Amino acid sequence: MLANVRTRRISQVWRVAILGALAALPATVLLNWLPNSEATVGGGVMIVGALLAGAIATRRSVGPSAAGLRAGFLGGVTAVVVFLITEGMTVAWSLNTSVFFAIAIVMILSITPVFGLIFGRIGGWVANTVTDFRVGRAV
Repeated sequence: MLANVRTRRISQVWRVAILGALAALPATVLLNWLPNSEATVGGGVMIVGALLAGAIATRRSVGPSAAGLRAGFLGGVTAVVVFLITEGMTVAWSLNTSVFFAIAIVMILSITPVFGLIFGRIGGWVANTVTDFRVGRAV
């Protein structure tokens, strides 16, 4: 019963965005196996996660734009965390470097939701198009 109360606190849009972000992780690993692929975890969550979140949101009667926006933000947070863990540990942090990275992080977290919104809308459109095509063929 306690788990049910916790899931009710998270809105449906955030649930769809988190589901899309988590579903994008295996897809990003598969994309990385392709030759000459340089896919990152943050980029995969931002693009593939938002695409999946938009498709899932359309099926659950939630706004695909809102789900994609949130999935894009999660992709940006993932990219920043991965960067700070891998590369951030090796940088000599002076005042100038800290200010530069703070500005870069703010810019990344401002731009990634826009890409998420775009790909969320594309995912919603694809889900609607496939569903309309299937319904049209069944009739």
